[in-house]
Parts: sequence; structure tokens; C-alpha cells
Amino acid sequence: MTTTRDLTPDDAPELTALYEEYEWWADRDEATVREALADTEVAVGVEDDGDLVASARVLTDYRYYATVYDVIVAADRRGEGFGEELVDALVEHPDLQALPGLSLLCREGLVPFYESVGFELFGPEFEVPEGGEEELVRMVYKHE
Repeated sequence: MTTTRDLTPDDAPELTALYEEYEWWADRDEATVREALADTEVAVGVEDDGDLVASARVLTDYRYYATVYDVIVAADRRGEGFGEELVDALVEHPDLQALPGLSLLCREGLVPFYESVGFELFGPEFEVPEGGEEELVRMVYKHE
């Protein structure tokens, strides 16, 4: 039986094991995953017969912005509908209802999936208050 629920720091061992399936998250250990879950506003998991098979975290200010991070489905369970169930749980989450929407960054190959569950591409150009349009640029600062 499949269920969705909020995750807590106590779910760190299972979530860490899920992350270990993907090289992308090879640097994550149980202690830091526990801390991340403690500091995350909304974390949702999908369980199938008691096993965590999908998860996502949302960081938000509960007014203007909510960004989805760390969307993951167990490698051997992809294509079974758990991703759709996970996104539905995020979109319907009671803590996120006052927000205008959710945003996320994803790899290009995942765009069709996210479009199939209601996300739209956000073009790099936007209107600026001074008039005209400018292009958004993603920037990252790395601590050394």
C-alpha cells in the first residue's frame, strides 16, 4: 500500500539510503541529512509497503517563494507513478497552499516529466519594472 507523509529527522537513515542510490548525492551522510530534514520547512516522502521510495524537500518563506529540492525516486521504482504521487503531495500540502506556486531546477532530461505533472518552463527573459525585458542569469557562490 502506498502512502505519503511528512518526513522528520528520524527518517534520515532511510532517506540517506535512497540518496546513496545516485552518485549525484554521494557526499550525503546520515548526520547531515538529519540536520537538513530538521531545517527544512516541508519534506514529503512516499512509502510503498513501509519502504521510502520517493522524497522531496521544499524551502519556503510561506508568502512568495517555495523551491523544491532533492526530488528522488528509488532507482528500481522509477516509472511506477511514485514521482507523480510525490508532486501531487507537494502541490496539495497544506503548508504550501497560500503560495502562488512552486519552482524547481531540474536536469533537461527531466523536463518532460515535470511538464506532465503541471510545471511549466520559466523562460530566462522577464519584464523589468523600468520597462523592457532582461534575461535571468543563475549564479552560484561557493565557499572555499
